[in-house]
Amino acid sequence: MHALAERVVTFLSREGLIPEGARVAVAVSGGGDSVALWCLLAELTEHARFAVVGLAHLNHQLRGQASDADARFCDELASRAGLPGIVESIDVAAIAQAERISLEHAGHRARHAFFDRAAGRLGATHVALGHTLDDQAETYLLRLLRGAGAAGLSAMRPGLGRIVRPLLQVRRVELREYLTLRGMSFREDASNQDQRVSRNRVRHDLLPHLGRYAPRVVEALAREAEIARADDEWLDRAAHESHATLVKTDEHGVTVDADGLVVLHPALSRRVVRRLLASLSDRACEFAHVERVRAMATGSVSRVDLPGLRAERRGRVIYVARRAGRGAARELGTPFEYQLAVPGEVAVPEAAVTLRAERGDDSGPDGSHAVAAVAVGDATRELTVSIQMQAGPLRVRNWRPGDWYRPAGLNGHRKKLQDLFVDRKVERLRRHRVPVVVDARDRVMWVVGFGLSADFLVTEARPREATASMIILTVRPLGDQL
Repeated sequence: MHALAERVVTFLSREGLIPEGARVAVAVSGGGDSVALWCLLAELTEHARFAVVGLAHLNHQLRGQASDADARFCDELASRAGLPGIVESIDVAAIAQAERISLEHAGHRARHAFFDRAAGRLGATHVALGHTLDDQAETYLLRLLRGAGAAGLSAMRPGLGRIVRPLLQVRRVELREYLTLRGMSFREDASNQDQRVSRNRVRHDLLPHLGRYAPRVVEALAREAEIARADDEWLDRAAHESHATLVKTDEHGVTVDADGLVVLHPALSRRVVRRLLASLSDRACEFAHVERVRAMATGSVSRVDLPGLRAERRGRVIYVARRAGRGAARELGTPFEYQLAVPGEVAVPEAAVTLRAERGDDSGPDGSHAVAAVAVGDATRELTVSIQMQAGPLRVRNWRPGDWYRPAGLNGHRKKLQDLFVDRKVERLRRHRVPVVVDARDRVMWVVGFGLSADFLVTEARPREATASMIILTVRPLGDQL
């Protein structure tokens, strides 16, 4: 095994990125980094206990014939390895213009939606991306220059959902040396030299300049990102605990214990405030907004207007609610509904999750019936549940007035979803984003993150004929949050 491959194996093991039995799709742009990743993972499959199941390439249609040539190169790369190549094209520029977002943002969203589709077609459990130590350093600098906090300075995470980055501790120059040794060619993207792109300016101007003061600046910046990631994870857990203690939610809005907020360390109080503002509105929350709410806790301010929200000091609490007027209806969320084939997968961008349905067998090695655990949580991590097989396609939609089901564990009693959300203290805005899986008769099977219907739950008490086949449903975060 090549020494570089051994380092990648060590990194994968340390971070727990690709478990035994995993099926990995490799995202390949045609550039040197992703081609090297393709070769390295192919080499590792001879020694590791995971399988590379195919290649995924998205043509962004930004460079005309050069983009088309990249797509052909990647398709041929997969063919030479005897593996499937999923190649799609999408007009990223048109998306950016239609949605009035940057090319970078549009490309990021398009790529990760494509990764989900490609993984579904390949039956992949993981999608490997070729980001390097150099990319990590560049991302850290870009976030630093934009004034990001610890979460932003964490830069790119080694793994999030099904996305993994096996090369985050490998320099770009090392990958070029590896490709030369292997005699592998790759495509050069001329747009990487375009100085109008901020990342390219950081790569070709700022980093080399900083290197004159610190020769190992790339390693130093990447190390700072790793430190920030650990700090952010710890602070986020602590803020979650403080939020649960200080913040109360009812039908009208959110109240915060002002005295409790004051005694928190600023690092925690800012996160608590940011979390509660995000729970009420999907509009941008800036540092200044957070500080204005924190000033209310000290009594220096009694009332502030925020994007889509209003906050008032009422005795010992701060009351935050959505402002009436233009845009209020939009904040409640627009209805969504998607068909979910079995087997199949569907992205639900409104909830930032992907749902997958697979056929399963209920019998274990000893012939016993499978029993599915009730799914709980908020779908920020991957969850898998089992339900009885039903005829006809499934659908995924948001909840509607009058929806009800029989939650597992309530002895068959019915419960309206509206009451479920009130009991669980789910903010009104978030309720409209919760995915609900229904059958062909529009019966609620699963309220994602809140539990299965007892009418569909697989249990030992059901006759074997009734559970001869099952549907395995999996929910996980949509794409990657950089």
